[in-house]
Order: sequence, then C-alpha cells, then structure tokens
Amino acid sequence: MANYCIELGADKSMPAYKQRCMQLTEGGFSLLEVLIAMTIGSVLLLSAARFLPALQAAMLHQTRQQALEEAVWQHLFTLGKHLQRAGYCRGECSGQPLVMGRQGACIIVRWDANSNGRWEFSPLSEAEQTGFRLQSGVLETRQGAESCDEKGWDKITDPATVSVQRFTVVRQPPDVLAPMLTLTLAAAPLNHPEDAISATYSVVGYNL
Repeated sequence: MANYCIELGADKSMPAYKQRCMQLTEGGFSLLEVLIAMTIGSVLLLSAARFLPALQAAMLHQTRQQALEEAVWQHLFTLGKHLQRAGYCRGECSGQPLVMGRQGACIIVRWDANSNGRWEFSPLSEAEQTGFRLQSGVLETRQGAESCDEKGWDKITDPATVSVQRFTVVRQPPDVLAPMLTLTLAAAPLNHPEDAISATYSVVGYNL
C-alpha cells in the first residue's frame, strides 16, 4: 500500500502548511494472499474432479433404471391386454382360451380377433393365438403358438442389454364370475443382477 500527495495550486511560494494536498491510496493483494487464493482454488478443482465422475455414474445408473422400469411395465401392460382378451368369441369357438405351462412361465392365449365366431389357427400370419414365454433369460412371443417347446419364437427383450429373471402368470380362483390373473415380471441390466426391477400386475379374465 502506498500513499501519494498531490498539490493543489501552482504557487510554490506559499508555505508548506498552507498547501492543500489530496491523499490517494493504491490497494492490491499481497503475495501471501495470492498464494492462499491459489491453494484454495486448487483444492476446489481437485474436489470437483473427483466428484464429477461419481455424479455422471449416478446419473447414468438412474437413467438406466428408469428406462428398465418403463420397459418392464410396458411389457406387463401388453401381456395384461392379451389376458383380458383371452377367450373372447363371437360365436362357438373350440379349444382352450388360455393354456399355461412351465409353472406359469409360458402362456398361450386365444381370442376371436376378427369376430367371425371362431378361433383361426391357420395360416400362421392370421392365427388368433399368441404365446409368451421365458426362455434363457429372454421374454419371447410367437403368433400361432401350439406349445411352449416348439421353435420359431421371437425375442421381445434384448438379451444383449437385459436379462429377464422371472416371468410368471398365476390364475386365481374366480371371485364372483371371472378369475383374477396376476403377472410378475423381473428384469435386470445385463451383468448387473443387483439392479433388478420387479413388478406385479393383475387383470380380470372376463372371457375365461
């Protein structure tokens, strides 16, 4: 810090004590203050560098879990709609409207999609029966399925990213007129079984 005195007036013959002065102060940081500020800044940068990867990992984990949960519920709603339609027939249909196998891990539903009074079994592209099953960690489906063990099933879930740990359908005894069907689906990101998402959804089989 330095002090300066500026003389006001040009008459040098005036006594010094009569000269008017204006004192100016020049301020700044000392070397010690600069070093302290640099040290604090370095500590903050190091803390941020350690915290940022953890924050990114947490956000990625949350996004992945949210996407998995949405996918699980979407599959349950789709399966639930098929079970609600199972058995519908606008006429005289022959056959079982709902076939359950593998202790509930495989189902085949039949319903009169075109309302022509019968369940179509052929051709395959127009078959009015659809199967769903759990096979080696993958949820699969097949139009025109006749059994749970035949070939030609299509994958619903992606085995490269998701592992389905459980799929079951439990048929409860009829409460009044229609039975209750409870679906359970559990899935986890591939190689992360500890992050599994499990959901249960119940529907009424009005046509069963």
